[in-house]
Amino acid sequence: MSTLLGATGHALSLAFAMLWEILWALILGFALSGVVQAVVSKGEMSRLLPDDSPRSLGIASGLGAASSSCSYAAVALARSIFRKGANFTAAMAFQFASTNLVIELGVIMAVLLGWQFTLAEFVGGPLMIVFVALLFRAFLRRRLIEAARAQADKGLAGRMEGHADMDMAVTDGSIWSRIRSAKGLTATSHYFVMDWASVWVDITVGLLLAGALGAWVPEAFWQGFFLVDHPLLAKLWGPLVGPVVAVVSFVCSIGNVPLAAVLWNGGISFGGVIAFIFADLIVLPILDIYRRYYGWRMAGFLLATFYAAMVAAGLVVELVFGAVGLVPDERSAKVVAASVTWNYTTILNLVFLALAAVLVVQFLRTGGPAMLKMMGGPPAHAGSDG
Repeated sequence: MSTLLGATGHALSLAFAMLWEILWALILGFALSGVVQAVVSKGEMSRLLPDDSPRSLGIASGLGAASSSCSYAAVALARSIFRKGANFTAAMAFQFASTNLVIELGVIMAVLLGWQFTLAEFVGGPLMIVFVALLFRAFLRRRLIEAARAQADKGLAGRMEGHADMDMAVTDGSIWSRIRSAKGLTATSHYFVMDWASVWVDITVGLLLAGALGAWVPEAFWQGFFLVDHPLLAKLWGPLVGPVVAVVSFVCSIGNVPLAAVLWNGGISFGGVIAFIFADLIVLPILDIYRRYYGWRMAGFLLATFYAAMVAAGLVVELVFGAVGLVPDERSAKVVAASVTWNYTTILNLVFLALAAVLVVQFLRTGGPAMLKMMGGPPAHAGSDG
C-alpha cells in the first residue's frame, strides 16, 4: 500500500509541477486568444470560404488561428460553417488551424519543449493543411460530400455547440480601439473564461496522464518502443506511431503538450512529437463526433486522410529541421525537473494570475455565468440522436 501511495504521490507531484511551470503561459495564451476573438468576427466565415482555392484555405487558416483552441469547439464550428455554405475542405482547414496554429499552443510548447517545437508546429501546421487539401482533391467525391451535408443538416449535437456558435466580436473602429473599449474588455473576458471552461478537462487529464507516465513507465520501455537504438528507423517510426499514441490516449486540445513532453524525453523523434500533437483531431471522442456530424463513411475518410497528412507533415518537419540543425540535441523537456521554487516562473505566475483575476471579475460582472451555462449545450435547432 505504501508503495502504491508513494507512486501515486510522485505522479501527482509531477503533474502539479508541470502545471506550475506552464500556468503563466496558459493564462497568457488564453488572454491573447481572447483578445483576438474579441476583435475578429465569425459572422462572415461561410461567405469567405466558398471553395478550396489557396486564397480560401489561407483565409480559413487565419480565421482558425484567431479562434478557440478547444478541439470540440473547432469541430462544431467547422460543421456550422459547412452547413451555412462553406466549402468542406476549407472548413476542415479552419478546423486544423483552430487547434494547431493558435497562440496558446505555441506558448506552452515553447515553455515545456523549447522554441524549436513551436517553430516546427507553425511550419508543419500549414504543411498539413496543404496535404489534406491535396488528398481531398484526389480522393474526396461529390457523393460523399453530399451525404455528409445531409447528415450535418440533421443537427445532431456533439460537444461545445454553444461555444462554437458564440460570436461577441467588436467590429466598429480600429483594432486598437476595439481592444481598449469596454465592449472589447467584456468580450475578451468572456472568451478567456469560456475557453478555459472548454479545455480544462483536457488539460487536467493531459497533466495527470503525463505525470503518471513520467513517474511509472521506465525509460527503457520508451526507448524500445520508439526504436532509439536505430536512429534512421526511429525518424521514420516516430511520425507513424505518434498519431496512434494520440488516438488511444484520447487527450486533445492543448492538453496533449505535457504528454508530448514525456514522449520526447522517452525517445520519440522530433517529427513524431509534431505528428502526435497534430493528432488531437483524430482522438477517439472526436472520431465519434465526426460519425454523428457527417456519417460513418466520411468519419472513416477523415481518419485516413488526416492520419496520412499528419504523418507526412511530421516526416517533412523531421527531415527539414534535421537538415538545418534545429532538432535539439538534448531531451530535456520540463517534466521531471520541474519544481515550485521562488524564481522567474513563480513571479510570472503571480503576475498572470492577477491578470486572470481581472478578467474573471469582468466576466462575472457582465452576465458571463448565464452564458457559460449555455456554452456546452446543443444549439436550439439540434436534433435528437437517431
